[in-house]
Amino acid sequence: MAIATDLRIEPMTSDDWPAVREIYEAGMSTGDATLDTEPPDHATWDRSHLATGRLVARDRDDRVVGWIALAPVSDRCVYDGVAWESVYVAADARGQGIGRGLLEAAIAASEAADIWTLQAGVLAENAASLALHEGCGFRRVGVREALGRDGSGRWRDVVLLERRSRVVGR
Repeated sequence: MAIATDLRIEPMTSDDWPAVREIYEAGMSTGDATLDTEPPDHATWDRSHLATGRLVARDRDDRVVGWIALAPVSDRCVYDGVAWESVYVAADARGQGIGRGLLEAAIAASEAADIWTLQAGVLAENAASLALHEGCGFRRVGVREALGRDGSGRWRDVVLLERRSRVVGR
Protein backbone atom coordinates (compact mmCIF):
# COMPACT_ATOMS: atom_id res chain seq x y z
CA MET A 1 0.00 0.00 0.00
CA ALA A 2 1.33 3.42 -0.91
CA ILE A 3 1.63 6.00 1.81
CA ALA A 4 -0.13 9.30 1.20
CA THR A 5 2.43 11.64 -0.37
CA ASP A 6 1.25 14.68 1.58
CA LEU A 7 1.83 12.92 4.90
CA ARG A 8 4.52 14.09 7.33
CA ILE A 9 5.79 11.93 10.15
CA GLU A 10 7.31 13.98 12.95
CA PRO A 11 8.28 13.64 16.61
CA MET A 12 5.32 13.92 18.95
CA THR A 13 5.27 16.94 21.24
CA SER A 14 3.21 17.64 24.34
CA ASP A 15 1.13 20.04 22.21
CA ASP A 16 -0.03 17.00 20.21
CA TRP A 17 -1.59 15.35 23.27
CA PRO A 18 -5.20 16.53 22.68
CA ALA A 19 -5.18 15.05 19.16
CA VAL A 20 -3.37 11.89 20.33
CA ARG A 21 -5.92 11.44 23.09
CA GLU A 22 -8.82 12.00 20.68
CA ILE A 23 -7.50 9.36 18.26
CA TYR A 24 -6.93 6.97 21.18
CA GLU A 25 -10.49 7.52 22.45
CA ALA A 26 -11.85 6.84 18.95
CA GLY A 27 -9.85 3.62 18.88
CA MET A 28 -11.28 2.65 22.26
CA SER A 29 -14.80 3.23 20.96
CA THR A 30 -14.34 0.59 18.23
CA GLY A 31 -14.04 -2.13 20.85
CA ASP A 32 -11.21 -3.80 18.90
CA ALA A 33 -8.24 -1.48 19.46
CA THR A 34 -7.61 -1.79 23.20
CA LEU A 35 -9.10 -3.14 26.39
CA ASP A 36 -8.72 0.27 28.00
CA THR A 37 -11.98 2.11 28.54
CA GLU A 38 -10.57 5.48 29.61
CA PRO A 39 -7.49 7.27 28.33
CA PRO A 40 -4.88 8.28 30.89
CA ASP A 41 -4.04 11.89 31.59
CA HIS A 42 -1.03 13.24 29.73
CA ALA A 43 1.38 13.04 32.67
CA THR A 44 0.58 9.36 33.26
CA TRP A 45 0.87 8.55 29.56
CA ASP A 46 4.12 10.50 29.28
CA ARG A 47 5.73 8.65 32.21
CA SER A 48 4.80 5.24 30.80
CA HIS A 49 6.28 5.74 27.30
CA LEU A 50 9.81 6.01 25.99
CA ALA A 51 11.08 9.23 24.41
CA THR A 52 12.23 7.13 21.44
CA GLY A 53 9.65 6.35 18.77
CA ARG A 54 6.98 8.87 19.80
CA LEU A 55 5.75 10.02 16.44
CA VAL A 56 2.71 11.62 14.85
CA ALA A 57 1.51 11.66 11.28
CA ARG A 58 0.21 15.00 9.97
CA ASP A 59 -1.83 15.54 6.86
CA ARG A 60 -1.47 18.48 4.46
CA ASP A 61 -3.65 20.59 6.77
CA ASP A 62 -1.24 19.92 9.68
CA ARG A 63 -3.86 17.79 11.43
CA VAL A 64 -2.59 14.83 13.49
CA VAL A 65 -4.08 11.77 11.79
CA GLY A 66 -2.15 9.05 13.60
CA TRP A 67 0.40 8.34 16.26
CA ILE A 68 2.76 5.67 17.51
CA ALA A 69 4.63 5.27 20.78
CA LEU A 70 6.93 2.77 22.43
CA ALA A 71 6.81 1.70 26.05
CA PRO A 72 9.28 -0.35 28.06
CA VAL A 73 8.24 -3.96 28.61
CA SER A 74 9.97 -3.98 31.98
CA ASP A 75 12.05 -1.69 34.15
CA ARG A 76 14.66 -4.45 34.54
CA CYS A 77 17.83 -3.44 32.72
CA VAL A 78 18.10 -6.79 30.90
CA TYR A 79 15.06 -5.75 28.82
CA ASP A 80 16.37 -2.32 27.78
CA GLY A 81 16.39 -3.45 24.14
CA VAL A 82 12.77 -4.58 24.13
CA ALA A 83 9.79 -2.23 23.76
CA TRP A 84 6.04 -2.48 23.51
CA GLU A 85 4.56 -0.67 20.50
CA SER A 86 1.14 0.98 20.05
CA VAL A 87 -0.10 2.59 16.85
CA TYR A 88 -3.40 4.39 16.22
CA VAL A 89 -4.86 6.07 13.12
CA ALA A 90 -7.81 8.48 13.01
CA ALA A 91 -10.97 6.78 11.75
CA ASP A 92 -11.30 9.07 8.72
CA ALA A 93 -7.66 8.51 7.73
CA ARG A 94 -7.49 4.71 7.78
CA GLY A 95 -6.56 2.77 4.66
CA GLN A 96 -4.09 5.40 3.41
CA GLY A 97 -0.86 3.77 4.61
CA ILE A 98 -0.56 6.01 7.66
CA GLY A 99 -0.20 3.14 10.11
CA ARG A 100 2.48 1.58 7.93
CA GLY A 101 4.38 4.87 7.65
CA LEU A 102 4.27 5.35 11.41
CA LEU A 103 5.30 1.77 12.14
CA GLU A 104 8.20 1.85 9.67
CA ALA A 105 9.42 5.15 11.14
CA ALA A 106 9.17 3.79 14.70
CA ILE A 107 11.09 0.67 13.68
CA ALA A 108 13.90 2.85 12.31
CA ALA A 109 13.89 5.01 15.46
CA SER A 110 13.92 1.95 17.72
CA GLU A 111 16.88 0.43 15.91
CA ALA A 112 18.78 3.72 16.12
CA ALA A 113 18.22 3.51 19.90
CA ASP A 114 19.50 -0.11 20.09
CA ILE A 115 16.05 -1.61 20.62
CA TRP A 116 16.20 -5.05 19.02
CA THR A 117 12.71 -6.36 19.74
CA LEU A 118 9.36 -4.66 19.35
CA GLN A 119 6.29 -6.37 20.78
CA ALA A 120 2.64 -5.68 20.15
CA GLY A 121 -0.58 -7.08 21.55
CA VAL A 122 -3.48 -6.97 19.11
CA LEU A 123 -7.03 -8.03 19.89
CA ALA A 124 -7.72 -11.19 17.87
CA GLU A 125 -10.62 -9.59 15.95
CA ASN A 126 -8.53 -6.63 14.75
CA ALA A 127 -7.65 -8.02 11.31
CA ALA A 128 -6.39 -4.67 9.97
CA SER A 129 -3.86 -4.23 12.79
CA LEU A 130 -2.71 -7.85 12.50
CA ALA A 131 -2.15 -7.39 8.76
CA LEU A 132 -0.31 -4.11 9.32
CA HIS A 133 2.07 -5.64 11.84
CA GLU A 134 2.71 -8.77 9.83
CA GLY A 135 3.30 -6.62 6.74
CA CYS A 136 6.01 -4.75 8.68
CA GLY A 137 7.88 -7.87 9.70
CA PHE A 138 6.16 -8.82 12.95
CA ARG A 139 5.43 -12.49 13.54
CA ARG A 140 2.76 -14.08 15.68
CA VAL A 141 4.26 -15.49 18.84
CA GLY A 142 1.01 -16.81 20.25
CA VAL A 143 -2.45 -16.01 21.51
CA ARG A 144 -3.02 -14.96 25.07
CA GLU A 145 -6.49 -16.41 25.61
CA ALA A 146 -9.03 -14.47 27.63
CA LEU A 147 -6.31 -12.05 28.69
CA GLY A 148 -8.66 -9.29 29.76
CA ARG A 149 -12.20 -7.99 29.66
CA ASP A 150 -13.39 -5.22 27.41
CA GLY A 151 -15.78 -2.45 28.42
CA SER A 152 -18.79 -4.76 28.08
CA GLY A 153 -17.21 -7.39 30.34
CA ARG A 154 -16.47 -9.84 27.51
CA TRP A 155 -13.21 -11.78 27.81
CA ARG A 156 -10.90 -11.06 24.86
CA ASP A 157 -7.99 -12.91 23.27
CA VAL A 158 -4.85 -10.94 22.44
CA VAL A 159 -2.43 -11.97 19.71
CA LEU A 160 1.16 -11.39 20.80
CA LEU A 161 3.44 -10.27 17.97
CA GLU A 162 7.11 -9.44 17.87
CA ARG A 163 9.62 -8.04 15.43
CA ARG A 164 13.30 -8.80 15.84
CA SER A 165 15.73 -6.34 14.32
CA ARG A 166 18.16 -7.53 11.69
CA VAL A 167 20.25 -4.40 12.37
CA VAL A 168 20.80 -4.35 16.16
CA GLY A 169 20.86 -7.02 18.83
CA ARG A 170 21.97 -10.57 18.30
